[in-house]
Amino acid sequence: MIRFDYGDEEYLKIAYEAYQKWSRSPRYEGIFSPAPYILVGNAKPGQDGQAWIGKTTAALTNRQLPWTQLDDAAAAKRLHPVLTGDLASPRFVGYLNKQAGWADASKATRQLRDDCLELGVSFICGHGGTVVGFDTDSQRKIKAVRTLDGGSVQGDHFILTAGAWSSGIVPMYNSTLSTAQVVGYVRLTESEMEKYKNLPIYTNSSTGWFNFPPHGDTKMLKMAIHGWGYTRSPSKAERARIIESNSSSPPLTPPRERPNFVPAEGEQRLRQGLREILPELGERPFEKVVLCWYTDTPTGDFIMDFHPDYKNLFIGGGGSGQ
Repeated sequence: MIRFDYGDEEYLKIAYEAYQKWSRSPRYEGIFSPAPYILVGNAKPGQDGQAWIGKTTAALTNRQLPWTQLDDAAAAKRLHPVLTGDLASPRFVGYLNKQAGWADASKATRQLRDDCLELGVSFICGHGGTVVGFDTDSQRKIKAVRTLDGGSVQGDHFILTAGAWSSGIVPMYNSTLSTAQVVGYVRLTESEMEKYKNLPIYTNSSTGWFNFPPHGDTKMLKMAIHGWGYTRSPSKAERARIIESNSSSPPLTPPRERPNFVPAEGEQRLRQGLREILPELGERPFEKVVLCWYTDTPTGDFIMDFHPDYKNLFIGGGGSGQ
């Protein structure tokens, strides 16, 4: 999802600059797709949707960026009749931002790979590129990284951006937790692709549920939950290769295809969100359900800094699904 709706003005500024590049650069034509973004919540006691939306719209207003208030679910459906459900009723709060969209992750990654190759970057893949530890000198400066195949790669400066795998490589001192979030896909017919082609991105900040518009290549409608995720205890074999303090991690060597599995409770939440916006699809069997690994931080902030234990290791992580 490409959007800049943040209550934190620094993140809003960074994300807005990124949105402009995604939406304007010819390099991302065919990768980025514009789509309106609707952020809703529930103003019931105990729900923080109203506060979240209030902070975000205040930050947008402060930056003089346009947004449209949605007074109730009916207002959202007048603007987007394709939304047929009850939305976040009762006690609906929400707004619309027309400056948003989504990027095809596979195509974007291939583009980034090609950009790197043009600049002379080399990639080491497979077990030979899977880092499991460091060789350091007496000053805790990294001389080389050890890899899963028993080899090593030498260097002067190192950057660790391994996402949910980072906490298995270096101590993160309770600043991150790797969690799995649920993702679901519903297959659409050709007539449904036409029917839902203008479906907006819809996020319920009270439940964490969100969707993407239909994907033209796969004919899939994708949805997910952004919230507290599931943890996974490393196996005995994995514990021999990761640091002891890591309490949750994805598989050290994940399969090329993610297993078609999510916990039953997660699948139920996916279906509840689908019923909220498109009840006519609410009982449609999922084509696939999978787990997507996040690296959560206590505050939801990114971590971009040198690691305190290693003089020449820079950390980029703590995405928290942002």
